[in-house]
Amino acid sequence: MFTRSLLPAVLLGVSALPTFADAPRVVTDIAPVQGLVARVMAGVGEPDVLVPPGASPHGYSLRPSDARALSSSDAVFWIGDELEPWLADSLSELAAEATIVSLLDAPGTTRLDFREGVVFAQSDHDHDHDHEDDHDHDHEDGHDHYHADAHHDEDEHAHEDHGHDHDGHDHGDHGHDHSGHSHEGLDPHAWLSPQNGKQWLALIAAELAKIDPANAEIYQSNALAGQTEIDELVQSLGAELEQTDGQFVVFHDAYQYFETSFGLKSLGAISLGDASDPSVARVAEIRDAILAAEVSCVFSEPQFNPGLVRTVTEGAEVASVVIDPLGTKIEAGASFYTDLLADTGARFVECLSN
Repeated sequence: MFTRSLLPAVLLGVSALPTFADAPRVVTDIAPVQGLVARVMAGVGEPDVLVPPGASPHGYSLRPSDARALSSSDAVFWIGDELEPWLADSLSELAAEATIVSLLDAPGTTRLDFREGVVFAQSDHDHDHDHEDDHDHDHEDGHDHYHADAHHDEDEHAHEDHGHDHDGHDHGDHGHDHSGHSHEGLDPHAWLSPQNGKQWLALIAAELAKIDPANAEIYQSNALAGQTEIDELVQSLGAELEQTDGQFVVFHDAYQYFETSFGLKSLGAISLGDASDPSVARVAEIRDAILAAEVSCVFSEPQFNPGLVRTVTEGAEVASVVIDPLGTKIEAGASFYTDLLADTGARFVECLSN
């Protein structure tokens, strides 16, 4: 029980604690983006995520609870319609009053073109280019949008859904016709670039500060701390990855941002960037390449039939390691993004150390 003499001091101490204004309501598209926003909002609030663990970001259908979250949102952070063509219309209809930020189209973002072919040419990265588009577009609706340019053509060759178990993550259809995408456009898996993660932390902090100036200093401080955490992780991961050696093949072409960041180079991919079923000819070509190059490791993904990996590695002595570009099993929260990068790096080290 407090004595009379202690009570004023206790009350004074309570009144001196920081008092946060109501946190803005923030919605994100996928777990990696939620993790970045959660890092910036630590101590203020928690962002929502639309695409739950185990669902595909390419063909997800909004639930009523998702629609309600968008309708009451102050801000929405998403990768962009290159990854989620189904979301664009919903944003304009349900989040008309919100600040909408497409991270893939934000100024300073490193963006890479899809790689072509079954076996990636050694000079691919010489032709990949970073698009740093300083284009804050003012829109007629008056909202603060970063809007995608028309930088890729309509897909003329839609990929059919061949009955995969869609309890996975980074697969499905990309294109504006919601059934496929052009592989001559931008690769949307940009969250696997640590540099983009750092860039986006700063952007998220700046956008939230506009909406919630009372907590601007907290957002800025959190973003800087998050950037330092990424730098430290990149340094330690880089040292580990430098010790690895050997050729590897990925299940689908979703990792070039990570590869580019750490000087890695995959020989090729079993499937295209949307992880659609490869043709018989593609399977035969990648199998021949694996044998010819003496590939030491092939990455699989948990939602796809492991029999396909066994088919392409038949006759070769290779390791197979599961990798997950969306971190389905990683706990949500402020450390999610660095946990995802660390897990991705650990899978590469495991695969290339066999």
